[in-house]
Amino acid sequence: MMLGKDILHAARGLRKSPGFTTTAVVTVALGIGASTAIFSVVNAVLLQPLPYPDAGRLALIESDMRHRNVVDFPFSAPDFDDMCHANTQFQELAGIVTGRAVVRDDAGDPEMIRNAAVTTNFLRILGARVVLGRDFIDADSTPPPPAPPPAAGVAAAAPPPPVPAMAILSDDLWKRRYGGDPRVIGRSIDFGGGKAQIVGVLEPGFELLFPPRAGVERLPEIWTAFRINFAARGPNDGRNNVFLHLVGRLKPGATFATAQSEEDRFAADLRRRFSIKDTAGTYIRVEPMRQHIVAEVRPAILALMGAVIFLLLIACANVANLLLVRAGTRGRELAVRAALGGARWDLVRQMLAEVLMLASMGAIAGLGLASLGISLLSYLGPRNLPRLNEVAINLPVLGFTAVATLLAATVFGVLPALRASRPDIMDVLRASGRNTGLGSGSLLRNTVVTAEVALSFVLLVGCGLMLRSFYALTHVDPGFQADHLLTFLMPGSPQLRMPEQRAAFMNDFRNRLRTLPGVVSVSASSTIPLDGSNPLARWGTPEAATDLSKFHQGYFYFVAPGYFDTLGTKLLAGRAFSDADNAVGVHRVIIDDMVAKKAFPHESAIGQRLLCRVTTPEAENFEVIGVVQHQRHESLAADGHEDLYLPDGYVGFGAAARYAIRTQGDPMQLAPLVRAEAAKVDKTLALSEVRPETYYVDRGQAQTRFALVLIGLFAVIAALLAAVGLYGVLASAVRQRTAEIGVRIALGAEPVSILRLVVGQGMRLSGIGIVLGLAAAFELTRVMSSMLVGVKPADPATFAAMAIVFLALAGFASWLPARRAAGLDPSNALREE
Repeated sequence: MMLGKDILHAARGLRKSPGFTTTAVVTVALGIGASTAIFSVVNAVLLQPLPYPDAGRLALIESDMRHRNVVDFPFSAPDFDDMCHANTQFQELAGIVTGRAVVRDDAGDPEMIRNAAVTTNFLRILGARVVLGRDFIDADSTPPPPAPPPAAGVAAAAPPPPVPAMAILSDDLWKRRYGGDPRVIGRSIDFGGGKAQIVGVLEPGFELLFPPRAGVERLPEIWTAFRINFAARGPNDGRNNVFLHLVGRLKPGATFATAQSEEDRFAADLRRRFSIKDTAGTYIRVEPMRQHIVAEVRPAILALMGAVIFLLLIACANVANLLLVRAGTRGRELAVRAALGGARWDLVRQMLAEVLMLASMGAIAGLGLASLGISLLSYLGPRNLPRLNEVAINLPVLGFTAVATLLAATVFGVLPALRASRPDIMDVLRASGRNTGLGSGSLLRNTVVTAEVALSFVLLVGCGLMLRSFYALTHVDPGFQADHLLTFLMPGSPQLRMPEQRAAFMNDFRNRLRTLPGVVSVSASSTIPLDGSNPLARWGTPEAATDLSKFHQGYFYFVAPGYFDTLGTKLLAGRAFSDADNAVGVHRVIIDDMVAKKAFPHESAIGQRLLCRVTTPEAENFEVIGVVQHQRHESLAADGHEDLYLPDGYVGFGAAARYAIRTQGDPMQLAPLVRAEAAKVDKTLALSEVRPETYYVDRGQAQTRFALVLIGLFAVIAALLAAVGLYGVLASAVRQRTAEIGVRIALGAEPVSILRLVVGQGMRLSGIGIVLGLAAAFELTRVMSSMLVGVKPADPATFAAMAIVFLALAGFASWLPARRAAGLDPSNALREE
């Protein structure tokens, strides 16, 4: 009954003060909405269990080459086989490699799809359900038997028809390409140049969650079973052919620590048995799957959560100041109620009812803002943010909102309620006029504003650092010119089995593209900058042949002639590849300036020899014919590994399947013409990922832009709230000191001195807050280190610039009430008092 009366009384009181109510609700909504939106990301990415059964026992097993600064390196088939035999901690170990391939059948046009080749137990380990047909079985991995050698004097028989690989379709591909037809089971398709037989269809929504730098496709559309004899040993024991990413499920009773100890022993055995493992510094990491997936993004998400908590605290401080001012103006009302026998608890309860109503209305509005914020997060989210599609307002997020609302109400409501519930009855009743009570609580209001300024300044510094980072990122020289560059992926036809056929096809197709209107130049490469594919291989000077520690790890690319001109990459020395270089068996290499400085620091690299281990079991000798500017392939924020370029002919042509076309105008206007030209050459060709290179550059800036937009938005809101709080305190002080100011003016005080009086008070509060904020920012901005580019967390220029910006804002917020005070009519001011 009492609660109902308190709520009705609170509703009437708030309705009578629409300006105060609106301001308080909007302020709370901003704090609750922003914190709810960011918590929805924290919940989906960091807190929710992975969408796999018993996911807490899943581990990712990765190889690191510590001496070469390489992490998350894949395993070879013999390494995997040895690990399985030495395993005592995992129920099962499984491997996967993903890529792109073309599917061809009569269900539709040739289509480039994402594919995954896996060990037969892979889907079972992750708990993926096959809803039509069957899962892989061990027999699916049996390699086809080799053809028997012909008997002496007998002509060799025709080879038997190839045994098709077993394939499982994703639900999306099954419905999109085959119309959800259950008769697809048993159907044969031409896939990646070979035959595959469809044996099953996966459940909807199944996805792979691996760290972005592992390069594992999130949504494979066709799954095939490896047909590899993992126990077989090839040249050099097959250890150089690395391609497998591993996942394991711990046995009951096993822990990640015991599994790590076992893999430490296994890695030590590999280093003892193979000198290349020892010189590379091969170690193996066993990490909980969820922890490893979010390792790259955790610091940024936690920094954003810290920023939004600051914003919520600032919003609470602002509302607390509003309530203190409101309580001051209601001092006479509260004193009368106390004089008539109202208990202090009754007064506190009634004021808390107002606070809870304000917080509840703010929370409801905040959920609406959070919904809009989640849409913004989904749009701006970087590609390395896993599970972004799962960010939503769900029960855990609603629970957070409820708790945040109660805590916010406690923070901004309890102190003002307690302060207002104990008025000095005699002093208040003896006083008169509308300013009664404004003087009480001024120290508390000043303290709250100082805290607001300090918190806001920390956010402003964070925003300044992100601005500096984004500026550096947009002005970095990536080693290529992204404007007017169209790129697309197009593997050749599987009918072109001989290198000569593939070379002729590629030359003919490039020549056709050069004739299109607006085309400046055309080339191709195995990968283009920032597309997410960066194949690592080994290189070294000739000394590495006898001293394996001289080998380094670098990115290797197969390119067609004209690649550097088309990409706009500077040739620093020597020459680029010619048509004569692009031939089978030619061992020539072009290196970037990072390789040149490391390998030949005091002499010209042109004509020197390098050892490169790319596709052969052992490293081969290559002649350096050119040095080019380093391209940032992995990230715009860092140089990454060194780049080495081989002619496409070295691997028999066709590896350079990513085409690049330099145009005079908008590159996307050329896309329909490119598709039409490809269809003229061969209707079975499948073009995909037809995009301007600026798409990849924009994606490379996404993470920094994401943090900048959010922290910048929080900082602007926080600074405005702090300025409003400062304005409110000074406006209250002016109203409280109206008589004093009137006397000063009557005695001849100049308006400038009144301005100095009020503005000085505001600047003193701001100065104290900025000093406190400086001390906090020096410590707190360290958590932003992984988000910054080209600037240090404790950058003096940024700190100074943000201090000037905030002082200017504080000066404006102080000037508004100061101008009102300087313009007071002394007779009216004294008459009012």
